[in-house]
Amino acid sequence: MAIEATVVNYRRGRHRQYNNQLILEVNGYDKEKAKHLIGKRVSWISPGKLKRIINGEVKSLHGNKGNTRASFERGLPGQIIGKKVTID
Repeated sequence: MAIEATVVNYRRGRHRQYNNQLILEVNGYDKEKAKHLIGKRVSWISPGKLKRIINGEVKSLHGNKGNTRASFERGLPGQIIGKKVTID
């Protein structure tokens, strides 16, 4: 069962941005339901002719609204913000 999540932003601080870590928002999930997503695989398929797949994993919760933090194997482009990824 694949779940769609929206990319909110990179994980970042005041002086640093982590391009391989993203904050994901899953519609209909609160903090308690999002705990079950930790450890699941996340994948993003790049647009264009070369359908590259970049995989990651949900590592932890982010905040109190049910957002999650996912770590990917490599950095992702800035065009991914606002797009959909799938959680398997």
